[in-house]
Amino acid sequence: MSDKEFGGTDDLSLPKATVSKIITEILQPSPGVAFTKDARDLLIACCVEFITLISFQANEIAENETKKTIATEHIDRALRELGFPEYVQEVLASADEHKDALKSREKKANKVGQSGLSDAELARQQEELFRSATAKFNQGPVA
Repeated sequence: MSDKEFGGTDDLSLPKATVSKIITEILQPSPGVAFTKDARDLLIACCVEFITLISFQANEIAENETKKTIATEHIDRALRELGFPEYVQEVLASADEHKDALKSREKKANKVGQSGLSDAELARQQEELFRSATAKFNQGPVA
């Protein structure tokens, strides 16, 4: 199965830097063993193919349930139906971690709203910070 079969294009990929980081941090190759660029590119192609396969199956499941959005449970069922039940627990744990990360981001984003300051006061403080930064910049490098 290739992404062409799903109406995709050949330009689907994953960031090479991210894949390289995963290779070095998670796979931890043995000393003296290198991971060639060709091997990395093949790994990327395999990952894209796997993601495409799971996405296609999850989409089919969602459509059969007349859902317009693919949900976590559709990914769960797709993995099981395609013969990858051993991945389900880890995928669900990752989904939970992602939800938790989003919640903490929302709390940080809401920090301005929780400050209790009016928009005018926030704008005044911002202008003061800009003036201060501009003054430091105009002083030039400190010797």
